[in-house]
Amino acid sequence: MEMLRNKFSEMKWGEYSLLALYISVLSGVVVAWQYDPATPLYSVSTLDLLVPFGEYFRSLHFYSSQFFFLFCICHVIATFEQAQNYSKKQWLMLTATLPVALLILFTGYVLRGDSTGSSAGMIAEAIVLDLPLIGQPINNLFFSITDNGMKRVYINHIIGFGLLWGWLAWSHVKKYRVAFNQHILLTISIMLFSVFVAAPFEPDHLGVTYIAGPWFFLGLQELLRYLPPMIAGIFIPVTLLLGIALLRKDHPNYRWILIFIFCWLFIYAILTAIGFLR
Repeated sequence: MEMLRNKFSEMKWGEYSLLALYISVLSGVVVAWQYDPATPLYSVSTLDLLVPFGEYFRSLHFYSSQFFFLFCICHVIATFEQAQNYSKKQWLMLTATLPVALLILFTGYVLRGDSTGSSAGMIAEAIVLDLPLIGQPINNLFFSITDNGMKRVYINHIIGFGLLWGWLAWSHVKKYRVAFNQHILLTISIMLFSVFVAAPFEPDHLGVTYIAGPWFFLGLQELLRYLPPMIAGIFIPVTLLLGIALLRKDHPNYRWILIFIFCWLFIYAILTAIGFLR
């Protein structure tokens, strides 16, 4: 077990995540040229059906983004022992990169404008608006789908959240120097995977009674069946972020916080599995 743990820690997860991020940004530029937030569903359909290699670049953008987030999670796990070398401010900023990365992925789902994207956007807007006093301003800043369609979601996806993530992570990622030729196998794997597996796209279908959200949203979607939006969509996710922010070995309740995070993730994994099988 210790050998596997050491092997996992030796993997260059930080470099892998940055490589996937580079591919995501480059392919995202290609996709953005063809995308119009005023007609999201039509734009994605046109990209897949009419634009030369459009479906491939959309798949490449989609899957490289997923790999970026998964590698980020692995990087956090593998380098946690080094967290004690960061100041509390730096650790808080690095913790904040995780929800911001999720928002980047989530807004990408919403921008598809299909059944999943539209439903996810409406759910997110409803959760945010459930916040007392600050709900409306936050919705106006990040979503405002009902009043402005995909315009603000699009701006935040390609500019707002990206710049915020870069600012939060810059002190950590600036020490990495990653080139495609350093990880040729990974680069080729991501590019080939996108050739054979198309990015999801679910046009509206009559008679559909259940729409599954993105994989990282399934557990939350399941929670919303049983709890009010304020608790399921805001309070419970925030408890995980607080736990990660406090997860330092010099904290007096370190062991209990670690147990709480493990239990949280275990329960969320079960809820995700239920949502996936529903």
